[in-house]
Amino acid sequence: MKRFEGRNVVVVGAGSGIGNRLCLDLKGEGAAVYALGRSAHPELAAAGVNCIVFDAAKPQSGEGSAPPDLPQAVHGLAYCPGTIRLAPFHRLEEKDFLEDFSVNVLGAVRAIRLCLPALVKAKGASIVVFSTVAVRIGMGFHASIAAAKGALEGLVRSLAAELALKNIRVNAVAPSLTDTPLAAALLNSDEKREKAAARHPLGRIGSPADIARGAAYLLSDDAGWVTGQVLAVDGGMSSVRLF
Repeated sequence: MKRFEGRNVVVVGAGSGIGNRLCLDLKGEGAAVYALGRSAHPELAAAGVNCIVFDAAKPQSGEGSAPPDLPQAVHGLAYCPGTIRLAPFHRLEEKDFLEDFSVNVLGAVRAIRLCLPALVKAKGASIVVFSTVAVRIGMGFHASIAAAKGALEGLVRSLAAELALKNIRVNAVAPSLTDTPLAAALLNSDEKREKAAARHPLGRIGSPADIARGAAYLLSDDAGWVTGQVLAVDGGMSSVRLF
């Protein structure tokens, strides 16, 4: 039996990169996948993914009630939208911090609130969000995104405690630099790619598949006794030093 057979999983932000790969992986493992996004994605629909045009990151009227095309019971929720804003601290404006917080934290809050009644009905569900290695280790020029993702990790631990009473697990994946459209400006030359790869103990940049596999694990029953955790999928960046 496939890991997600008979399971309904909602993926918010599946247009490209990690979210897109996660949808395809989950579908391949038997899940009924519902991709929520601001636009339709024909390639996902062609693979059998249920694509719903719905901006879960924006405030909705009647918050807490799921859109009509979602199933009554949701066994997994992955919130994938994020930002990469790298700039010296003195150049960051207050609006930059607010924008990063809005996308990374408030967007996740809204998506969880949207799906919470259906997650409760599943009688055993999992929520996964995405942090960054820059929360665990200090990196220059990451003040805004690290602050937002740090808040997101705090949300994960708090919700994990609260929602454990409803048999809902809450975890995060913390990647390092991954080869996605969001990171395109950081990897737009051979020199940049080589330097980025060399900074990682495993000697390469992460792929969407690397990160999606970590998220799929946390969504699955294989992680049935895992909650309140931040899973580092970062090529060893946060824990290993090569001297």
